[in-house]
Amino acid sequence: MKKLYFREEWCVGCGRCEVVCAIEHSESKHPIIAYFHEKIRQTPRIVVERKGNISFANTCRHCEEPDCVNACIAGALYKDESGKVLYDPNKCVGCYSCIMACPYGAIMKDINRKERKQIVKCDLCNTRKEGPACAEACPNRAIIFEEKEG
Repeated sequence: MKKLYFREEWCVGCGRCEVVCAIEHSESKHPIIAYFHEKIRQTPRIVVERKGNISFANTCRHCEEPDCVNACIAGALYKDESGKVLYDPNKCVGCYSCIMACPYGAIMKDINRKERKQIVKCDLCNTRKEGPACAEACPNRAIIFEEKEG
């Protein structure tokens, strides 16, 4: 399965991956409409962590043995046949066990959904043929989407 890999030595912390992620998961998929006119602004599923001159994009690793799936009491997190760890918001009970179980801190509260507690996590832009928007948009190729052995 193809996964996202990160090269922190190439990341300049520009945050472009965060922006394109939010836009890709928006209703309109248009930057201006998504940020200023949609009822619910999307939370990026990738976060750039910055400390001094070092930056690193952090998101779901789609683990072989995902602790988040094992911790999910409602079955809202599951691993599909291709190996992606996906989320069904209709099953989520908002317990946030998955957030506590993820060793990478890659699952976040969806702060934009006030009516019901939900989470956001990377889905590898499941509906895009080209692969994840973050990898395509990274100006320095610090985010790579590929299959690796081992």
